[in-house]
Amino acid sequence: MKDREVVLGVCGGIAAYKAAMLSSRLVQAGTVVSVVMTASAQKFVGAATFAALTSRPVHTEVIDPSSSPLGGHIELAERSEVLCIVPATANFLAKAATGLADDLLSTLYLAFEGPVLIAPAMNSAMRQLAEVQRNGKQLREDGATFIDPEEGWQSCRRTGAGRMAQPEAILKVIESTLACK
Repeated sequence: MKDREVVLGVCGGIAAYKAAMLSSRLVQAGTVVSVVMTASAQKFVGAATFAALTSRPVHTEVIDPSSSPLGGHIELAERSEVLCIVPATANFLAKAATGLADDLLSTLYLAFEGPVLIAPAMNSAMRQLAEVQRNGKQLREDGATFIDPEEGWQSCRRTGAGRMAQPEAILKVIESTLACK
């Protein structure tokens, strides 16, 4: 893990706080972590949290000449070994499955040529929808590795399968993915 580079793509969901915990664990293991946040993610956890945990700037805009003159989606895709989406929302799954690129994270997903890990998190009713299942199936067929959500209490006051996997479980998948590279 030491000196390997991982991009964490953080989508807008309550489980974004677990992405902060994951970024801390990765940094403690010596991993270089770049964080890309969607606009919705920034409403759950601030970019300052990830900047402090990773000691690196947080990427939020497709066009940001001050930090990525060639475009964040190009520069991050070229230098990173793994792209891990935590939490992956139903919105992100739909964008990725259909090739929609309207923000930095979805654009990066399309430009990234390495292993992609997706840790979904959403309300269990949303997760069961045929549309969401279809998008997940398409992404698996396209080569993404899913780190399936857990069953349990959700912030919507329901119990079901939809809670994002724990940071330790995601960390193990990242470690094994990097070990194979």
